[in-house]
Amino acid sequence: MSTTEVLVKDLVKKNGKTRNSLMPVLQGIVQQERFLSEDAMLCVAKELDLAAAEVYGTASFYTFLDTVPRGKNIVRVCKTITCHMKGKDEIINTLCTALKVKIGETTHDKKFTLLTANCLGWCHKGPVMLINDEVYPELTPQKALEILEEYAKSHH
Repeated sequence: MSTTEVLVKDLVKKNGKTRNSLMPVLQGIVQQERFLSEDAMLCVAKELDLAAAEVYGTASFYTFLDTVPRGKNIVRVCKTITCHMKGKDEIINTLCTALKVKIGETTHDKKFTLLTANCLGWCHKGPVMLINDEVYPELTPQKALEILEEYAKSHH
């Protein structure tokens, strides 16, 4: 049995075999393996007795469930209309320039992946950036760059 299969079995044991376990199981895999491989998704389908298509569909619907390996630090910028009005494009352009990547890409050193996210629930404090699990509200391009530099320097 592959490590992925063992992980999936453990997660299913912990979360149960119902359709409701799908999300926690997928999130558990991403936490451990940093992304959802085809293998992992097929294992989940088998263990939860779901169609593979249903697992793929769920994984691709929730943008935070990555189906390709990502960088060490996942940077997500909220793309909702409120953040949009507060200048998120400026933030995104600044980040793209600083990291030399487009949305959805990972830097060459594999340190950062830049993504947009659907509402992060912080609209009143937009624009918002999420790095891994840390929320950075009320951003300015300058602030966004300083935060990035911190991450680039430190070993988060």
